[in-house]
Amino acid sequence: MVELGEEGAATIEEQEPELGPTWRVLADEPPDWLVQTVRDYLTGDRTPTLARPGYYAAQLLQQRGITDPTTLQGFLNPDRYQPTSPFAFGSEMDRAIARLQQAREHQERVVIWGDFDADGVTATAVLWEGLGQFFEPYQHLIYFIPNRLTESHGLSRSGLDRLAAQGCRLIVTCDTGSTNQDELDYAASLGLDVIVTDHHTLPVERPPVVAIVNPRALPADHPLAHLSGVAVAYKLVEALYQTLPTVPQQSLEALLDLVAIGLIADLVQLTGDCRYLAQRGIERLQVQANPDTATRPGLTRLLELCKRSGDRPTDISFGLGPRINAVSRIYGDAHFCVELLTSRDQRRCVELAGAAELANARRKALQRDVADQVRQKLAQMDLSTLGAIVLVDTQWPVGVLGLVAGQIAQDYGRPTILLNADVEREGQVPIARGSARSVHQIDLYRLVHQQAHLLHRFGGHPFAAGLSLPVENIPLFTDAINQELRQQNFPITDSDGQASATPAIRADLTVTVAELGRELFRELRLLEPYGIGNPVPRLLLRDCWFERVRHFNIKDWKGQKLRYIRTDFELWDRSTDRGCAGVWWEHYQDDIPTGRCDAIVELNYNASRKTYDLRLIAVRVCQSQMDVRQAYQQDWILDWRSIRGEPSPDILEVTQSPTSWADLQGWLRRARQSGKSLAIAYPPPREETPLQVWQRLVGIAKYLSRTEQTASRLQLYEKLGVSDRVLQLGFQILSAMGFQIRYQDGAFQVTRSTLAPSAPDASIPRHRERFLTTLQEEQFRQQYFYRVSIEVIRAMVGQMISI
Repeated sequence: MVELGEEGAATIEEQEPELGPTWRVLADEPPDWLVQTVRDYLTGDRTPTLARPGYYAAQLLQQRGITDPTTLQGFLNPDRYQPTSPFAFGSEMDRAIARLQQAREHQERVVIWGDFDADGVTATAVLWEGLGQFFEPYQHLIYFIPNRLTESHGLSRSGLDRLAAQGCRLIVTCDTGSTNQDELDYAASLGLDVIVTDHHTLPVERPPVVAIVNPRALPADHPLAHLSGVAVAYKLVEALYQTLPTVPQQSLEALLDLVAIGLIADLVQLTGDCRYLAQRGIERLQVQANPDTATRPGLTRLLELCKRSGDRPTDISFGLGPRINAVSRIYGDAHFCVELLTSRDQRRCVELAGAAELANARRKALQRDVADQVRQKLAQMDLSTLGAIVLVDTQWPVGVLGLVAGQIAQDYGRPTILLNADVEREGQVPIARGSARSVHQIDLYRLVHQQAHLLHRFGGHPFAAGLSLPVENIPLFTDAINQELRQQNFPITDSDGQASATPAIRADLTVTVAELGRELFRELRLLEPYGIGNPVPRLLLRDCWFERVRHFNIKDWKGQKLRYIRTDFELWDRSTDRGCAGVWWEHYQDDIPTGRCDAIVELNYNASRKTYDLRLIAVRVCQSQMDVRQAYQQDWILDWRSIRGEPSPDILEVTQSPTSWADLQGWLRRARQSGKSLAIAYPPPREETPLQVWQRLVGIAKYLSRTEQTASRLQLYEKLGVSDRVLQLGFQILSAMGFQIRYQDGAFQVTRSTLAPSAPDASIPRHRERFLTTLQEEQFRQQYFYRVSIEVIRAMVGQMISI
């Protein structure tokens, strides 16, 4: 089906039964003048390797509606863009600057009230350095950031009391404050003046503040309309620099690297001044990657740890941003992040950067664990009745709930709210606290705010929010927002009455493996930085295949293995005799089909290896292999993992969790040979650690040797839940410990020598470590096969049949 896309580009919708979401392939022809304009920017003395230089970048610009010649010049080249005056905020900015001048003249104590995410931390750092040119740091200027794990976003009465007791007279917020009506009233009662700089939803009534500098007060098409918290803070400092130009000793542009980090990490729409500030900020960030030119040793060390050069937006979104965010997610307190970004003490910055790196490693493991638990809960639910996902648990770490909620919202196509129900108490009332993320352009802020009577606290914007509410109100809250979504006619089911599919996967350009290199990367980089409204280009490759596929657990910078999976591969097609390396995060090698495929990827430059590589987004078996397996993708493969069906002699049940697709293939052959349906009926994986399983195995061996009883393989599986391979490794260790194991008449017999060994077998620790490591990997795989969708299982079974 061909139709006109939202951006005015022709699109092709490609849907394959049982294989998940639609692939939305953009297909249009850019005008010659646009191709030539792009080609003019691609200066250099190398011979182009692409057949039509400039064509792919022009195609993207056409798709995204960036075709006005004047707009195009400023979009591609920041030197051609005219930045907007900070005084475009009007009287609010005028009042803010006047109050800051008054505070400086009277040597008042000013406090910066920041926030704990990357946008809030960098905004705090920008004000700390920027206002620090006009107020003596620590004497007349201090900063305060709430603790993510014990406090909420925004102002609090307890914090205001502490600041008033310290003699503060003026508070300047950044990335927070707009929705704190009660707290702003309380600040006024304490005699505290407040300047709010923020970008979150504006209150209905203007609070009693000196000024509220917020781009949401501007028209939607204003060049400042999409500023993030750090960019608004920068505009405040810029206005003060223009008002008192002889005072500052540091250039205003020195703050732009911090601005770029907050802008890109906060995922705001990079248009107008947002794009300009991000472009200029990335130019400044490159300076920090070189120790000879660096002025921020903290950023230098962070870039070194994440193996980035600072010249790409992805160096922020995948490198610096997650590490800055991880500090408060794991430790709670983000104060040292401001020190990390602004201190000139190299030794101290190396220490703080190491703490941030370890926090990010811990964050990855926690995020994966919570995501697995959320999916297990969802497997027990009927999603066809839900417009929004609301889940609660007493053990989930609050710091990663926003990240997991974003993953689940995208995967399941529904707004998602995840809560921890054992965080704090308001008097005697248990309070749940967590995060919410949205999809499908649903205004999450409006949706949740309509239930304000059920909430304790709430703040955010249309796509992301934080909230807290009494635990007893959670059922009412869940019912209320789902009812509201039904009234909005949100499509919670598809045409067949099944749970709605995930959003369509976009492919912007169709390319070949031969084109995945320097020239294409240079073209795509012209449109950087990417963000909302200008997403990272996704490339479709047809009739390709994968080689050298392998997965492994990544390690942190101290060499500790994490429970976080990546699969490496090479992608090939018939256009060249060389493959292109790539990675698929959080996927096992068995997830990649064998044979000919279609793939959607993103092209990246790996600065540490100086090579171009791929990030795999989606893959499917191509049409040439679909026909063979089509007949085998019907309902003869049943999903009984969460809801058990009726036993039948015509159904073969898989009751033991496989650890590879090869295991499942054995069951498939048995089902085909017997003419039966196949039911995936294995239970959830055990929640025992490998060490606990080992201790149980030793206990069983001692019991069998003492009682002279035997145990069948099935009995051992029911007790231990391990494969034959792991069991044999365990038997080898038991033998070294003096146990004798015999298999006779379908059962294992265990005896123990009465002669004590002269010395412990030196190989036991090494073999036990191998047992524990192998079992840990097996448990990861069992978790995967329990949560993988039945559609993926059917697709993989179809490939097994076609090979």
